[in-house]
Amino acid sequence: MRDEFRAELQAVSQLLVEMAEGVRAALRQATRALLTADRQAAETVIEQDARIDALYRQVEERVCDVLARQAPVASDLRAMITALHVAADLERMGDLADHVAKTALRRHPSPAVPAELRPVFTDMAGIADRMAEKIAAVLARPDADLAAELDRDDDAMDELHKGLFGVLLGADWPYGVETAIDATLLGRFYERFADHAVNSAEHVVYLITGETV
Repeated sequence: MRDEFRAELQAVSQLLVEMAEGVRAALRQATRALLTADRQAAETVIEQDARIDALYRQVEERVCDVLARQAPVASDLRAMITALHVAADLERMGDLADHVAKTALRRHPSPAVPAELRPVFTDMAGIADRMAEKIAAVLARPDADLAAELDRDDDAMDELHKGLFGVLLGADWPYGVETAIDATLLGRFYERFADHAVNSAEHVVYLITGETV
């Protein structure tokens, strides 16, 4: 029974790693679509979101099956509950990448953000990519110290988010309300992507230490 549980746990862990790698790739593609008006990249992200959703359902089904058949306790139960929480955060990160891609597609053939905002979105995307990479790493090999780094990454994302608002609310903003609304929502998508990455990291810390962050 114990060997069977370990095999199930390993299978769930691999699904989570696959989800993390998938959402990282999705946001990369979505950012390319956003900044370069790459229609194919945007459509690819939208199509692949269904795969991330399918992986999420697989995690749910496997965890529920293990809980029903083996009734794990203590650290084993913690591992199963953590998997559910992390999968939910990763699924939401995939949705946020999908939102970015749909914004890019709606604005096609023009870039969805003006040239003045591309540096800040490039930086936000870079931080989000680094956070997704770390999540995949700590899911493949739990590491509380690496997981804790995401909180500092999120601080950098928050600073960029604040700077974006400073530009949008400036008196010399020349692009009108619609572009400002798009940029506001896009900034929120990246900021929330980072928040869900932090949530995932905190669940991993809980798994390792048994203590909430």
